[in-house]
Amino acid sequence: MSTRKSLHLATALIAVSGLALTACSSGTTPSETTQSGSQSAAGSSNAPAQDGDRLLGIVSITATDSNNARVIAGATEAAEAAGWKVEVVDAQGNADTANAAIRNFVSKEADAVFDLVFPVTSLGAGLQATQDAGIPVATWGGGLGDGVVMTTGDGAPFAEPATQALIDDMGGKGSVLALTYRTGQVCRDREGVFDEMLKEYPDITVTKSEVNIPGFLQDGARHATAWLAAHPEGSENLAIWGCWEDPTLGAISALQQQGRTDVLTYGINGSSAAIKAVQDGTLTATVYEDGKGEGAKMFEVVQDAIEAGDSWEQQTIDVPGILVTADNVESFLEDHPEALQ
Repeated sequence: MSTRKSLHLATALIAVSGLALTACSSGTTPSETTQSGSQSAAGSSNAPAQDGDRLLGIVSITATDSNNARVIAGATEAAEAAGWKVEVVDAQGNADTANAAIRNFVSKEADAVFDLVFPVTSLGAGLQATQDAGIPVATWGGGLGDGVVMTTGDGAPFAEPATQALIDDMGGKGSVLALTYRTGQVCRDREGVFDEMLKEYPDITVTKSEVNIPGFLQDGARHATAWLAAHPEGSENLAIWGCWEDPTLGAISALQQQGRTDVLTYGINGSSAAIKAVQDGTLTATVYEDGKGEGAKMFEVVQDAIEAGDSWEQQTIDVPGILVTADNVESFLEDHPEALQ
C-alpha cells in the first residue's frame, strides 16, 4: 500500500535537546491584506541585521493547541538562543487573519516568518508580501510554494500508524466517526491517508464530521453525541478517529457522559492530555510528534537558507511519529518524559 510505505520513506527523526515550553504573543491582530505571488525568498533583500535586531514572526492556526504550542516553544527557544526576537499571532483558524498577520510582520521588517498549519494556497496575500520584501517563509505542515524555503511533511505520515491501529483493532469491520478539519493542510493530508487506507476495508463504514477552530473540543463532543445515537452499544465494532486528538478528546467527554466504554478512540500529535488519556484507558491510541524538535529545526533550516541566499533549494523535512498505546505508554514515557509537559 503506497500510504503504508510513506512512513518508512520518511527521513530520520530530528533529534534535538528538550526545550522549555515558552511562547511570546503579539498584542494586536493585524488587518492588512494584498495579492498572491511567486518565487523563492531565500535570498533576502533586507539589509543585514545584527542578531539582536532580528525578528521571527510566527503565525499559528491555533496557539492554544498543544502541538502548535510545542512548535512555537521550540522555535522560540532556538531563535532567542541565537539572539532573535519572536512574536506570535494566533489566527484562530482564520486565513484572512493569517494573511493580515504576515503582512504586518512584513511591515515590521521581520527577518523570517513561520506559518503553522495554514496551507500555502490560502496565504497568497501574505506570501506575496514576504516575497516582495525578500523575507524567507517556513511552514509547519503548510506545504511548499513560491517564497517558502522549507516545510515539514508531518501531515500524511503521522496518520498512517493511528489509522492502521484502528483497522487492526476493529478487525476490518464496523463503523467509524472521523473528525476532520479541512482548513488546515495537515488535517487535509491526514484525511487523505485515512481515506486511502480505508478503501481496502469496505466493511468499515465511515461517517465524517468537520470540527471548527476555535471550538474543536465542543464540536468533537457534539458530533460524537449525534453519532452515538445512531450507533447503540453492542450493535457492531465502533471507533472514533480524529485528524488530531483534541476533537477525539472532546468526543471522549460525550462517551463518558453516556457511560459508553464500547467505542475505540484514536488521535494524532501526542499531546500531554492525549498521553494521559492513553494511560487512563480513555484514548485507545495516539501518535506522538516531536513538535518542539520540529520548531527548533525549522529555525535552523531558515538560518541556513538566509546564509545560502539565492543558491538555496526548497526542502521538505519528514518526521516519523511514535504510536502510543496502553501496551507501550509506560516505556514510551521512560524515553520521552517531556511528553507529559
